[in-house]
Amino acid sequence: SWTFDSVGRASLGHGAGKSTGARLDGPQSARHLAAMATQIPLVRATDPYDWPGVLALIQRAFAGMEGRIDPPSSVHRLTAEGIAAQARTGEIWVVPPLQACMFLTPKDGRLYLGKLAVEPALQGRGLARQLVALAEERARALGFAILELETRVELTENHAIFRHLGFVETGRKAHPGFDRPTSITFAKRV
Repeated sequence: SWTFDSVGRASLGHGAGKSTGARLDGPQSARHLAAMATQIPLVRATDPYDWPGVLALIQRAFAGMEGRIDPPSSVHRLTAEGIAAQARTGEIWVVPPLQACMFLTPKDGRLYLGKLAVEPALQGRGLARQLVALAEERARALGFAILELETRVELTENHAIFRHLGFVETGRKAHPGFDRPTSITFAKRV
């Protein structure tokens, strides 16, 4: 399980018995990855923080969506000031030094996970999986039974990842001005 220190750092306790769910080829094992994952520091970002740096990380991580999704991502409207406001009204967790991040926001009886972003060069190394595991723990700690997120219809690779992490599709919706679904909602009981 996750433990939290007095300044908001989180770490996965040794011997927690949680599987990484990784499928590996080569000499590494899921046990080795789990041991490495216990060393990934996660920090709750609060004021003052490098909000422009968080914005730049999200922009880099979301750049691959450009030209693939319609309408364009809300990341284009995101500002450092908006990120600071999110930290005050919800939670922002980062893998320092700005390798990955996520936003957590309480919404109508559930915890919403947004802006899950991993530095492109570090994708595929389990950082998002660790952030999602922390989001599950935060949902339970805050008294929510559901962790929810949204992804775009076109991002089928994200759908597969979220399903692998135990999320199920719960709905589809269209952005204003569209006559077809543009976004898929996924949820997981925690």
